Amino acid sequence: MEGIETALIVPVPEAEPVVARHRERFDQAARWGVPAHVTALYPFVPPAAVTDDVLAAVRATVANTPRFTVEFAEVRWFGEHVAWLAPTPDQPFRALTEALWARFPDQPPYRGEFADVVPHLTIGHDVPVSDLQAAADAVTARLPLTATPAEVWLMVGAPEPDSWHTAARFAFGDG
Repeated sequence: MEGIETALIVPVPEAEPVVARHRERFDQAARWGVPAHVTALYPFVPPAAVTDDVLAAVRATVANTPRFTVEFAEVRWFGEHVAWLAPTPDQPFRALTEALWARFPDQPPYRGEFADVVPHLTIGHDVPVSDLQAAADAVTARLPLTATPAEVWLMVGAPEPDSWHTAARFAFGDG
């Protein structure tokens, strides 16, 4: 498989009943096997660099993050190309990303493409805006939803259907 990468994500299973059918149609990551989530750090280290020391460092960083509860009450947009759910508060996700990046400084979030890394749960992207708007409206009708993330997953895969899988799980601290 070409283009195998890793990612650290915070799965949000509470969102699946609200977003799954839209993500299946409008978010290629869903078709690749990635669940509803907020990204903690992507891309992460190359698969060959996932060693016991790397896993231990992720485990320690995530364990130092207390569990938290968030509400997803609003659909927001990046331009007209991406519809997403905004977590409130978003600070726990920001702090997690910053802590992981500090631990792995050679792995900037989104390859350093964005000055502000905005925590979000993607509904869909890069399809006609009318399709995204219909999905956003359908999702909005089912909000708010509350989630209490329990862990971070290390996922590994390529841009191919059903190729992503969970390689490791790391529990948040008890806070």
